[in-house]
Amino acid sequence: MRFPLVFVALAVAACTPKQSPPAPSASAGPASVPSASAPSATAAPSATAAASNDCGALGCRLYDSAADAMNVVLADKPLVIAIGEAHAQKGSEGVASSAKRFTGELLPLFKGRASDLLVELMMPPKGCEAKTKEVRKRQEPVTQKQAATDQNEYVAMGNAARALGVVPDLLRPSCEDFDAVTKATGAEAVGKMLETIKRLTASQVKALLARKDHDPEKAIVVYGGAFHGDPNPPASRAAYSFAADLAPAVGGRYVYVNLFVPEHITGDDTWKQFDWYAHYDKSAHPDKVTMFHPRPDTYVVIFATTAR
Repeated sequence: MRFPLVFVALAVAACTPKQSPPAPSASAGPASVPSASAPSATAAPSATAAASNDCGALGCRLYDSAADAMNVVLADKPLVIAIGEAHAQKGSEGVASSAKRFTGELLPLFKGRASDLLVELMMPPKGCEAKTKEVRKRQEPVTQKQAATDQNEYVAMGNAARALGVVPDLLRPSCEDFDAVTKATGAEAVGKMLETIKRLTASQVKALLARKDHDPEKAIVVYGGAFHGDPNPPASRAAYSFAADLAPAVGGRYVYVNLFVPEHITGDDTWKQFDWYAHYDKSAHPDKVTMFHPRPDTYVVIFATTAR
């Protein structure tokens, strides 16, 4: 699989058709799946973390760096790691996005630990340029709010992954997929696209796991919007999460990690949907990375405030 250096792609925010998110911003034949126990049902704090690093409810811990927090996640050796973010919005270009920080601070941790990186960008299918143009138009209510740098940062992420020996790829819809989106009306078009992202992600990850040359102990990382990887989504978003399809495929060794930038976290209703939101005070520990661990398969990593 190849990650093109130049391509036209669609970045779709992880939102429900009826809501506009903080833009959570802009991856053979059968093979045996390793039988392994699921991660521990209790949080696994860093062995070197002092008790003073506790910061409250939902397994809240403080770390000096995002890498320290991510190493806690990786300690259970998950085989599918769904990374979710809030897509950077226009006007936020002065603050490094989750995608940029993941590439610079966290992606190196996956060298030797991950085989593939699947990013939530779409490679337009050949032979249906008119449908591609129409789909792009249908997504404008979402994408026009996003920072112009979003797609370039995903490309940079793919290039950095390849340099680390992690093979990057993007979602590959068919003309039929785009035809279904163009036939949907109003908000249904966004919902249809979100369903397509879920289905393509699950299908492509399963294909990667089934490759004969895939190392069964190396993880596959999926990077995209914050809601798609949720293993415990509310009913309103259940149709857009691929977790239920992928967790059984790796014997439960599935983990969902949200990466958020504190400057992007606002008080609007979209953020209030998250169970950790009521327990987070961005002014309390601005120079620390905050990590919540609300469920055995779920982590939330909030970066330190950007130094001014």
